Amino acid sequence: MSTSRVLYEPIESVERMEYYQEGGYHPRVVHKLGHGTYSTIWLARDEISNRYVAVKICTADSDRFESDVLSQLSEPLKSSDIGTTMIPSILDRFNVQGPNGNHACLVTSPARMSLIEAKSESWIGLFQIDVARALAAQLATVIRYMHSEGFVHGDLHRGNILLQTQSNFDKLPTKELYDLYGEPELEPVNRLDGQTPPPGPTILLTFSSDIWTLACTIWDIVAQRSLFEGFLTNEDDMTCQQIAALGPLPAEWWEKWEARGNHFTDDGEPNNRATSQYRSLEDAFELNIQQPRDQAGMAPLELSERKALLAMLRPMLSFKPENRPSAQQVLESEWMVK
Repeated sequence: MSTSRVLYEPIESVERMEYYQEGGYHPRVVHKLGHGTYSTIWLARDEISNRYVAVKICTADSDRFESDVLSQLSEPLKSSDIGTTMIPSILDRFNVQGPNGNHACLVTSPARMSLIEAKSESWIGLFQIDVARALAAQLATVIRYMHSEGFVHGDLHRGNILLQTQSNFDKLPTKELYDLYGEPELEPVNRLDGQTPPPGPTILLTFSSDIWTLACTIWDIVAQRSLFEGFLTNEDDMTCQQIAALGPLPAEWWEKWEARGNHFTDDGEPNNRATSQYRSLEDAFELNIQQPRDQAGMAPLELSERKALLAMLRPMLSFKPENRPSAQQVLESEWMVK
């Protein structure tokens, strides 16, 4: 979409107001479920089928193939693959012509919450290990299925993994739904002056990109905190975290990293206190998985499971995409099988 000349003060957990322009979002206030870069999602009531549905309204200039992909992945003919049960079915699709253009709309069953929201409900931020194992296996299964059909997810993280609603959700009257989950909240929109930065280069993602994010998401499922902390972190600091956890960058990447001298000596050793505080994968495992579980009264992972989990994650987090395993190989790893 074109860049708006008008900017607005950001509102936490709300889509960018500048995108309500030609080619952008289509405003529709019923009850809001969430938003992404190219869509907003709303809770609606289907009066004919007497059920709640999630309506995803895409920006007018977004790609239109998502519904085709979902339909193909959830085809009944593929029902023999367990992965189809984890793909949301398209209940309906239509277009809306609005002031900002023509918007593709997808209708699916609403989800209960995202994985990141589920973790935040726990005071300790941890799943029981049997729950974590089951979630990780289901996630790897559906990624393997998508890859077998020739599709790359491209945006895998905890916020994009949804859990199913309760079976009696459709029976809730709207008033009771508001009593349980709250009514929509109004936030003032404040305009700012300024220009947005130019977009970064477009890079074609491959299956291997999903394997990296799958590894990070599995870590998030098992651990209390993320392997790589992104809050108030710039690209160079993130690179330092990755080097500490995974080892040196490939030589050609190291030579092209202009800021390396601000963080490392020529021998690859940290040259400042901040860089030296980043942890290895093994240290992060103890700090973010074992210790929190022990402190919460949960049994830490046994040595054999620790070795199996790290043995699965390390190749998934290879810097070079061509060195990462396939989703099928992940499912065949010792930790997944046992």
